[in-house]
Amino acid sequence: MGTDELPEELREDARTLWDYHDLHHELRRCDVGVGLGSHDLGVADHAVDLHAAGWFPLIVFTGANAPTTAERFPRGEAVHYREHALRRGVPDADILVEPNATNTAENIEFTRKALERREVRSILLVSKPYQQRRAHATAEKVWPEVDIVCSSQRAPLEDYVRAIGDADRVLHMLVGDTQRITLYAERGFAVEQHVPADVDAAYRRLRAAGYTDRLAPE
Repeated sequence: MGTDELPEELREDARTLWDYHDLHHELRRCDVGVGLGSHDLGVADHAVDLHAAGWFPLIVFTGANAPTTAERFPRGEAVHYREHALRRGVPDADILVEPNATNTAENIEFTRKALERREVRSILLVSKPYQQRRAHATAEKVWPEVDIVCSSQRAPLEDYVRAIGDADRVLHMLVGDTQRITLYAERGFAVEQHVPADVDAAYRRLRAAGYTDRLAPE
């Protein structure tokens, strides 16, 4: 586990990427909330809070395991998210578990299949803060028929890093998700997104600084 403080010389670039990935969507009631599995249990907490506030009647937790989650969630991300939601008082009938997805495209595709007997016109994607843009671009590609809203726990970058407890991990993830915005659109996995020049420059500086552990093969 690394430090929970961002290095001063990297903060501006990290904030630039952090702000880029936050879509700042206004909440509106949706047919289903979709909690995207990850290492961050805050995703499940936020889905529970949104459900309690009435933004959707049904939660789908989706996700198997990735190398970053196998130790923390040995029974799978979605299974652990469900257990956490039950402990927080969400009725079991209001939760569906999709336990097989291993990437964001599968999260959306398998959720769509799990809901094919229901009328779904809108989904509220609940993700890590820096996953919002990629999740939305992926959902637009995989499930274009539905209206898509994105939401994450709202916290300043520094507070989020302290909650995770590992600044390096967050920086690696920020760089990896930024790379995937362009790379996955080029490969047909997601809808193309505009990458402003300041975002691209910040990404390149952080990548040159060695934050490359979460880069996809190019």
